[in-house]
Amino acid sequence: MKLAAIDIGSNAARLQISTVLHNDNLVSFKRVEYVRFPLRLGHDVFNFGALTPESEARTTKLMQAYKLLMELHEVEGYMACATSAMRESSNGQEIAKRIEASTGIKIHIIDGRKEAELINDVVVHALDDRQYLHIDVGGGSTELNVYVNRQKINSKSFKIGSVRLLEGKETKGAWRKIEDWVEENVDSSQEITAVGTGGNISKLFNLASKVSESETTRTEIERIRNYIAGFSQEDRINKLRLNADRADVIVPAADIYISVMKWAGADKIIVPDLGLKDGIIQQVYAQVCKRK
Repeated sequence: MKLAAIDIGSNAARLQISTVLHNDNLVSFKRVEYVRFPLRLGHDVFNFGALTPESEARTTKLMQAYKLLMELHEVEGYMACATSAMRESSNGQEIAKRIEASTGIKIHIIDGRKEAELINDVVVHALDDRQYLHIDVGGGSTELNVYVNRQKINSKSFKIGSVRLLEGKETKGAWRKIEDWVEENVDSSQEITAVGTGGNISKLFNLASKVSESETTRTEIERIRNYIAGFSQEDRINKLRLNADRADVIVPAADIYISVMKWAGADKIIVPDLGLKDGIIQQVYAQVCKRK
């Protein structure tokens, strides 16, 4: 059985198709197709408050392409979720309905709490009984979650993200709000490890020296951030071989991860290869099982 997840973010839209694997009583998901396209919807919304006709046309074309890929893979179930850009757009719901009428793909515009819940459902499997601060930085928002003994103690979504910072459109006092929330919700008497999800931390982690297969240090993330910042946008693309839509947002994203880690007193960060799309796949699987 194959299932699919579509994640329409502020920077890019992703399609992941996974095969469901059964090993005795254990169920796992193997990625068989992954496509990412830089729609950059956040540029419209954070500057003008609405999606432009051009962005609507590009999103419609992309959903048509994703639908064809899902048909070729004979996907049995899928879900498409849109996050901060479409949920803050004054015409987001209207455009989602038109895309559904045109392509047959229903787009669920989810709030920050639901977004965090879907990510948490898969991230929790990478944790043990220690204290963790999960940091998920998207194009338009940052989700923070505190875990102890694999139980989520508290969570909060903030209107600050890589594209929003790039455009200079972060909400007033956003940095201070994050710092205050971390101070109130992290137990400073206990050691804490950060858990990072999102495309930018995955790229930073790939470039960094590792403590282990899935762990590095805040100092190393800072070193890579400063290294990348020393290159022009053109050189980031040509010399560092970063995608154009990654090259401009990776430094603002790194600033969020580093700042949150400093405020929390976290010296190490785990970067599992997981994200919203994986949480969507897991939910689709549960829905398909209910139907059978």
